Amino acid sequence: MRNRPSLRSRRSLLRALLGACATPMPFAALAGFNFFTSEYTASREELQAQIAKRFPVQRRYADLFTVGLRDPRLGLDPRSNRAAITAVLSISSPLLQPQTVEGIVSVSSALRYDAPARALRLDRPQAERLELQGVTGRDAERLQNIGAVVAQELLRDQALRTFTAEELTVGRKTYEIGAITVQDDGITVELK
Repeated sequence: MRNRPSLRSRRSLLRALLGACATPMPFAALAGFNFFTSEYTASREELQAQIAKRFPVQRRYADLFTVGLRDPRLGLDPRSNRAAITAVLSISSPLLQPQTVEGIVSVSSALRYDAPARALRLDRPQAERLELQGVTGRDAERLQNIGAVVAQELLRDQALRTFTAEELTVGRKTYEIGAITVQDDGITVELK
């Protein structure tokens, strides 16, 4: 007669298995390549970490202003299939009193794949919202225009995720990136 597990141990095993299935896995654990569905999903956390490495950034404007961006936060909008970056904006100039004005800028963008660089990039970013602290009237309007133009320039073609050649190769097959889909908690790209 073979050894059969007792009813109690089978129930314990069943409870443990059901408990493991009921425990939600973090999205980051689900992120990555899925060759069965031919797609790759980059989680919001992964993308945020990649973006944060590229900041702070700054650029001179008309040799009178220095515009900088720091502390970026990634936003994802599945309805419009766009990504957004909200950052602290600073504008410095000897013409300003005080010499540095700060605020918040939100820039949204379509996404595109840059095949030679194997990078998922922002495409045609547009400043959607820009708020400056302590500046009003025509000065505020002029500084907002400068801030918006420079923020768009600083974020144009910014890479959200760069793939290595090894990541896109399985056996003898090298995958290309196809359709890009923005989701609530990440970005999925088609592997073809």
